[in-house]
Amino acid sequence: MREALEELQRKAAGEAASAKSIEEFLAIRTRYLGRKGLLTDALRRLKDVPPEERPALGKLSNDIKESISKQLDQALEDIQSREKYDALNEEGIDVTLPGRTRRYGKLHPVTQVDNEICTIFSSLGFSIVRGPEVELDYYNFEALNIPKDHPARDMHDTFYVEDTIVLRTHTSPVQIRTMEKQRPPVRILSPGKVYRPDSDISHTPMFHQVEGLLVDKGVTFGDLKGVLTYFLQEVFGKDTKLRFRPSFFPFTEPSAEVDIQCVMCGGSGCRVCGQSGWIEILGSGMVDPEVFKVVGYDPEEISGFAFGLGVERIAMLKYGISDIRLFFENDRRFLEQF
Repeated sequence: MREALEELQRKAAGEAASAKSIEEFLAIRTRYLGRKGLLTDALRRLKDVPPEERPALGKLSNDIKESISKQLDQALEDIQSREKYDALNEEGIDVTLPGRTRRYGKLHPVTQVDNEICTIFSSLGFSIVRGPEVELDYYNFEALNIPKDHPARDMHDTFYVEDTIVLRTHTSPVQIRTMEKQRPPVRILSPGKVYRPDSDISHTPMFHQVEGLLVDKGVTFGDLKGVLTYFLQEVFGKDTKLRFRPSFFPFTEPSAEVDIQCVMCGGSGCRVCGQSGWIEILGSGMVDPEVFKVVGYDPEEISGFAFGLGVERIAMLKYGISDIRLFFENDRRFLEQF
């Protein structure tokens, strides 16, 4: 019996010393000290030894049980220390490594160009005025001389919310709302989002537009040409050449499209300008007298001009971008270039 107990002690000590994980330690503890463990089973057999040997074997059994418990506790402490060291060593921080720099965001290229446009016209005395993106059909079309049966409505494919409510197709409604509240002189710029059901490499269902309006006594087409020439040369450079072509818009008469010499080929002809050397950049014209009548202005006393341009189009030409969809894909590799 004595030899069996001492053999248990040696085996327990050896297994405890070789345990590599807490799972192995728990298995060893259960095998020796559990309710059905080897030492527990040996202690039950004490009743079978002669009575005169029981006291000595009982004391030896208790000493061995205490010894095994201490050895197992030490083994557990060693395992926990080793695992903690390994975890710290694996997760350790090398304080000699350079720190991670903070990545700062940048203004979107459309926002940059929009801000530049507003800054240029603000320097000419234009006030920045914004209006609702969900607009009444009256302000989006009818007050701008585009009644329900007018063919010009085809120029503005429209998202209808209800029969009389639309997602605005341009920011011109802001001009009507402003003139309703303000008597001349009026000099405003109305930037904002507009919506049309169109999508390809040069169109998106939502895009940004800036429209301007100047109304006062004695305003001429020459004033319109002077303002737009100054603006476009500020954006694209002092040497930028312009031309004004007759066109049609329901709310201006006379009307003109404005072209600039192709910024890609310098006017020699390329794929971007269709070999013409010119690129259409914005629409403009003198405010139609019918529009003045809607807001209660006397067209015999005052005159004015209006213009409109797409911010994405300006940005594409300014930065040499070939696909408008890049502005909306949130690809950081693209955005970080600006």
